[in-house]
Amino acid sequence: MKYTLFDVEKELQLANGTIECIGLKEATFKHQFANEPSCKESCKVKSHQEAIKLALDKLNDPKYNLIKSKDEISVVGHRVVHGGEKFSDSVIINKSVIDDIDKCSLLAPLHNPKNIEGILACANVLPGVPQVAVFDTAFHQSLPQSAYMYALPYDYYINYKIRKYGFHGTSHKCVAQRAAVMLKKPLNELKIITCHLGNGCSISAIENGKSVDTSMGFTPLEGVAMGTRCGDIDPAIIPYLIEHESIPLSEMTSILNNKSGLLGLTGFTNDMRSIVAEAKSGNERAKMAIDVYCYRIKKYISSYLGVLNSADAIVFTAGVGENNPIIRNLCCEKMHNLGVELDDKANNLVSQVEREVSSQKSTVKVLVIPTNEELMIAREAVRVLTNA
Repeated sequence: MKYTLFDVEKELQLANGTIECIGLKEATFKHQFANEPSCKESCKVKSHQEAIKLALDKLNDPKYNLIKSKDEISVVGHRVVHGGEKFSDSVIINKSVIDDIDKCSLLAPLHNPKNIEGILACANVLPGVPQVAVFDTAFHQSLPQSAYMYALPYDYYINYKIRKYGFHGTSHKCVAQRAAVMLKKPLNELKIITCHLGNGCSISAIENGKSVDTSMGFTPLEGVAMGTRCGDIDPAIIPYLIEHESIPLSEMTSILNNKSGLLGLTGFTNDMRSIVAEAKSGNERAKMAIDVYCYRIKKYISSYLGVLNSADAIVFTAGVGENNPIIRNLCCEKMHNLGVELDDKANNLVSQVEREVSSQKSTVKVLVIPTNEELMIAREAVRVLTNA
């Protein structure tokens, strides 16, 4: 369970924390107040409800003077992974919304049930406090039918809602809004390609503030190569391997999601920092993994330049996108005929702040913008509550 406490009027992060291994003896509680060093300790929590109560007790500790009581919590915002076609915006949570999130569990079986656990736990620990669901998929509900439909028998869409949904919506929306501020233009007048590159990766084409295409699909498995996910492959590979390797379907799913991508290509890690270090020391498989990773990203960026008929900006965000100049350079190299050119000095600058890294010759601005999904969830929660 991850949490952050915000003073939304000042957009000030007051505290954040993570409780891991809930229900296990090795459970840990990591907590940080404002800009102070974080502290980590062992804890005993049997459920998400106990974890949330532990976090609130810490926030309510008089020596930290963060909140005097639970009554000071105005609203709780939840990241919910899948909203299906039902939710195109964030919503105040009630029983009907919980039921609909549960129905979407068929599309996100590892995530939505846990999201519901967190919602019910907060309802018990903070009775009467409004809760808002912020969906990863909502931002991409603006995709046109030509972008979200698969060329499968139409009955599969009608019966099972098999279509592209897209993910990382909160992050893509966040950095697109910041890009508009940096470019000093209204978001509804811009064409932006956003690249969320972390362990999970997705690329989105955003026109006039709306997502018009995105690389992840029915699940987060589609798209570019990622930390442990394969991304786009020929679907015929799956039955071929099942038959020739005698792999059970459940194991095949695990291979595609957890043992592929950078991990599968290198054979030793999905951490881009280690892969870059190994490539510099001459590891050929590390070099290959980087080449595959960047080529796929470059291909999506190029295709979205076509979808948008040019772009005002390309944005890099998340762990790899924000912090790895080598990856940004490889993703943008030899694209000058498309109006994309980096400034080496700006790109290689070690910085944690948003900035432009394109050259003066580049007609497409290339921006590095740290994502802040927690702040976006807080903003969304307040916006929905205010408009209710």
